[in-house]
Amino acid sequence: MKVILQRVSSAAVTVDRNIISEIKTGLLIFVGIENADTIEDVIWLGNKIVTLRIFDDEEKVPNLSVKDIDGEILLVSQFTLHASTKKGNRPSYIKAAKPAIAIPLYEKCIVNLEKNLGKKISTGKFGADMKVASVNDGPLTIIIDTKQPSTSSPEGKRKQKRLTNG
Repeated sequence: MKVILQRVSSAAVTVDRNIISEIKTGLLIFVGIENADTIEDVIWLGNKIVTLRIFDDEEKVPNLSVKDIDGEILLVSQFTLHASTKKGNRPSYIKAAKPAIAIPLYEKCIVNLEKNLGKKISTGKFGADMKVASVNDGPLTIIIDTKQPSTSSPEGKRKQKRLTNG
């Protein structure tokens, strides 16, 4: 799984000219699901997102997580995160999971994030033509790829070992 995570002061998703989701302070997350993704990716990513310390404390130091500030999350599916642009001028989306794989994992992402955050999250509409508006706070934008976890963390070492050993 690959995500683009943005710290926002507000974000909203519109489908067919109707706002279907909106948040105030929190995280706007675009998630791309690929064929190789599993429930392990969902669990690792959900924990990482909710505990990532990217919000400022009283001294303006990023020591707080979205959970610490009681922030909100808006999760939007975006298969184009797995675009390959190495050959030609038209991106290839061959690594992006088909709906039969992607939808169940996307739904598990929602459940897992809600469990970790301790409250409901907002979402886009899977497969819809969405208009996403946001006010990026910072700006602060981070890319996380579950296939490239930090090798310094215990879960990263285990995952790296699994990836290396097949």
